Amino acid sequence: MTKHHLPATSSTVHWGYFSKTLAPVLTLKSHDRATIETITHHANDDYDRMVAGDAAAEDIFRWTSNEKTMARRGAGATKGPFTYGAGEGLGVHLLTGPIAIEGAEPGDVIEVRILDAYPRPSANPAYEGRSFGSNPSANWGFQYNDLVEEPKQREVVTIYEFDMQAQASVSALYSYIWTPQTDPDGIVHATIDYPGVRVDHNTVVKKEGILAGIKIPARLHFGTMGLAPAEADFVSTIPPNYTGGNMDDWRITTGARMYYPVAVPGGLFSVGDAHASQGDSELSGTAVEISLTGEFEFILHKKADLPETVLEGLNHPLLENDEVWSVYGFSYANYLSELGPDHQQEILKRSSLDLAMRDAFRKLRRFLMTVHRLSEDEAISLMSVAADFSVTQVVDANWGVTGSIRKCVFQAK
Repeated sequence: MTKHHLPATSSTVHWGYFSKTLAPVLTLKSHDRATIETITHHANDDYDRMVAGDAAAEDIFRWTSNEKTMARRGAGATKGPFTYGAGEGLGVHLLTGPIAIEGAEPGDVIEVRILDAYPRPSANPAYEGRSFGSNPSANWGFQYNDLVEEPKQREVVTIYEFDMQAQASVSALYSYIWTPQTDPDGIVHATIDYPGVRVDHNTVVKKEGILAGIKIPARLHFGTMGLAPAEADFVSTIPPNYTGGNMDDWRITTGARMYYPVAVPGGLFSVGDAHASQGDSELSGTAVEISLTGEFEFILHKKADLPETVLEGLNHPLLENDEVWSVYGFSYANYLSELGPDHQQEILKRSSLDLAMRDAFRKLRRFLMTVHRLSEDEAISLMSVAADFSVTQVVDANWGVTGSIRKCVFQAK
């Protein structure tokens, strides 16, 4: 086992897409470990707290009328004219990677063990030793067309602070309603429609003292991590898919072991979109978006070794921890192959919890029948009395339902 460190810099991150065309920034052997830094794509919601003084973050977010360090921000076009900016917002998450696993080939499975995660502290001397995150209630959130107070269809950004005491928690500091922001290229962003736009705090009114006396237990996790798909050169980070991606499940945390089917040589693992806390559904469109550093171990499982293991027949993400196995259902199990040549636009119109629940049911049924050798009738009965189906997110275009079965029910088997 070799240990590696992968910092988040403008040469080790990519913004808004997974891609089989990217050269790996790090290549590991099976069982190698890596400490990987991630920086939240929402850091510019409060530049002073989450960017200022952090040389890497300042470089990644640098955008003036003459210079834009990260020119491609999404899976869309990179040649104008633009409505929003390069990439046109088809993909928003800032990911570190990709990392290749030596010897990984399509049909194999890569196991990613999350050993630890901890927040990136502010580098601004005014906030030394403190860590912050942002929670926008955004236009893609479930609530956006169902607000009761004026102004309706508003977007509200809430800034949180992370408390690293023994019972780690997050607490709200202040909020503000998004106002039109003009980027350095002169494009006006009336809504939160393009990643990395710096909010000019002279244009917003801060509301202090919100959620007073409320502390939310921390759930440090990585909202987006997975492998590169094979179906397209650039794939938006917004919808999750069969190789992982933006699954936004708070259970993908320290102690979890994630399994991803390999679609391209090397696998090409990327990680980001870290969260300090999130509830099931991620209702407002985001969690508490924060910069985290994670410690990971990578294990390659070759296709020939999968039969008669929990990975037999696996063609979707699988979570394992000490208590449960969890499968991930989506509105479309592989929207890249199911929705035709315009898949990345079509998936934005097709979200359905009914379809996601059906997919989770089918995946957990397959798992129980294949791995635990149950009959279909046995599997269905067991699911009804012992499995838990949770709505992981209703905001990532390809909505998610997770099906979990507790390991303890098999103790006597």
